[in-house]
Amino acid sequence: MKSLIEVIAKALVDYPDAVSVKEVTRDRATVYQLSVHPDDMGKVIGKQGRIAKSLRTVVHAMALKHNQKVTVEII
Repeated sequence: MKSLIEVIAKALVDYPDAVSVKEVTRDRATVYQLSVHPDDMGKVIGKQGRIAKSLRTVVHAMALKHNQKVTVEII
């Protein structure tokens, strides 16, 4: 799951080396914290949050296949 988020994020940004994903477990759910270069923040979030929502939808669909609860935070 972590690598899926990294691959998608690196395809969107200008500074792919600055992309990192940290996995944190909270309350029986896994939280993936995505951090990118400050100049790329808008590209990952998108207009009105559409790209961020799409990323979360893809990750959520993948998590359902594995019976997991997953959240993606962009920091």
